[in-house]
Amino acid sequence: MGRIILRLDRVMADRKMSLNDLSEKVGVSNVNLSKMKNGKISAIRFSTLEAICEALDCQPGDILEYRREET
Repeated sequence: MGRIILRLDRVMADRKMSLNDLSEKVGVSNVNLSKMKNGKISAIRFSTLEAICEALDCQPGDILEYRREET
């Protein structure tokens, strides 16, 4: 079984967007975005993902990556 890896930090860095800026544009608290950025979440609402993609001008696949576990 694999796992989902969040690449929000990489996309934010590419766009030169701070956590505060993204928080204001998306309407999600800094604390929750920080957890997301650091991969400390187990779920994300589609509405939040859509807002992040809109703010960062990216696709969900730019933020989410599936990695298979090696057997």
